[in-house]
Amino acid sequence: MTAAMQPLPPLEGRARTMGTLALSAAVFMNVLDTSIANVSLPAIAGDLGVSATQGTWVITSFAVANAISVPLTGWLSQRFGQVRLFVLSVALFVLSSWLCGLAPNMPLLIAFRVLQGFVAGPMIPLSQALLLSSYPKALAGLAMAAWSMTTLVAPVTGPLLGGWITDNMSWPWIFYINVPVGILAVFVTWRIFRDRETVRRTLPIDSIGLALLVLWVGSMQIMLDIGKEHDWFQSPIVVGCAVVAVVGFVFFLAWELTERHPVVDLALFRIRSFWTGTLAISIGYGLFFGNVVLLPLWLQQYMGYTATQSGMAMAPVGLLALVCSPYVGKSIGRVDPRKYATFSFLVFALVLFMRARFNTQVDFDTIMIPTLIQGVGLAFFFIPLMTLTLSGIAPERMPAASGLSNFVRITAGAVGTSVSTTFWERRASLHHAQLTEHMLPGSDALQHALETYRAAGMSAQQALAQVEKMLNQQAFMLAADDIFYVSAIIFLMLIPLVWIAKRPGRAGAGGEAAGAH
Repeated sequence: MTAAMQPLPPLEGRARTMGTLALSAAVFMNVLDTSIANVSLPAIAGDLGVSATQGTWVITSFAVANAISVPLTGWLSQRFGQVRLFVLSVALFVLSSWLCGLAPNMPLLIAFRVLQGFVAGPMIPLSQALLLSSYPKALAGLAMAAWSMTTLVAPVTGPLLGGWITDNMSWPWIFYINVPVGILAVFVTWRIFRDRETVRRTLPIDSIGLALLVLWVGSMQIMLDIGKEHDWFQSPIVVGCAVVAVVGFVFFLAWELTERHPVVDLALFRIRSFWTGTLAISIGYGLFFGNVVLLPLWLQQYMGYTATQSGMAMAPVGLLALVCSPYVGKSIGRVDPRKYATFSFLVFALVLFMRARFNTQVDFDTIMIPTLIQGVGLAFFFIPLMTLTLSGIAPERMPAASGLSNFVRITAGAVGTSVSTTFWERRASLHHAQLTEHMLPGSDALQHALETYRAAGMSAQQALAQVEKMLNQQAFMLAADDIFYVSAIIFLMLIPLVWIAKRPGRAGAGGEAAGAH
């Protein structure tokens, strides 16, 4: 037992490379699954004979189960061991993915998606913990660079890959592709890490804390997922979910802060760098993810892009991120990560200010340029902020810290998606009303537009329909510009937050490694 509690030496050579690839592949598969099904929903709903609204539960069921299980990582890893829990999670993820593809009806598909979301929860936090234990302190930043690439590229790749699979194959293959990747990840991970298992402790089960966690997280996630289609707080269902979420959260806080063996280690928020880093990365990720969802929606619905074309417009975000991340990872031990995070927020703000100048005549190249630049911001975003967040965390608390910070980040992504799409539609309604004021009967603008369309051979009714289509296109374009502009301002406002955190000790200087211990 004493030997097992000593810090394990880092991996070297081929074992470290293969271990990094196996962990990264598993996480990539996990993150990809959160976005790949979005573009396949119409095909899934049509094939299984349900409405589009019922089809959205394919997304909601996964998100709810995943949000519940992520913060349980620390507690589960103490009971089962980090390596066993990770391998078991990946193996069950493969099984549930296969079952999702075989599902003959919607209830079974939703049930398998719940299982898939729940077992996926520990994979991301544990991959961080295992990676950090595999690298020497001086290369901890490089480990985070390898990890961050999977979480950055997968959300962008998901819609593109999902659209291609749905168009050229069939929707079950969005789940089947997980099977070979997952089997390989299980085999390599177990072979390399089985002798590096952490100490297991038989802790009492905090059943009340677990029940409260399921209650408030599940209610909140359902509220976020169904809110827009039910007109938010005009719906008694959404109001009920909100009340249950708030009351459950209050009781959860009170219970966990006084429980001797809490299911979620909320005491981590007493560490200044942890709460500032978690808050900064979560708000930033929520803004980023909200815009990642919004831009393809606008391109497909109002600019005539196909799902594949809009995916191609988003794809370049990974190019400069892949180029810059190794540099950030290698230098993070020598450079104050707060400086890198500040630079990242400035780049994000620049990109969003550029997008805020888009109009309905914008071409493909102009759309791609900010996306390409955004890759630089992403490279300097995850690694420094995760370094700040996890600095000063003891090894035995690393899974709990990683799980809790990832839970807040993932939740912020869900909030960002709901808020951005809701405000986009509401701002579009406002802009539509304002534009309509200039198109009243008898106005020169309306007469000129109608004459132009009639000259093109349209009837009076067709001309009016074309004017309405043009107004909608302009209104949603202006609304998207509003979201981009406000997001840029919020990114600038985040800069002071990262400077509240303490600077981690320099790697190799006898203090903390960059984000590792």
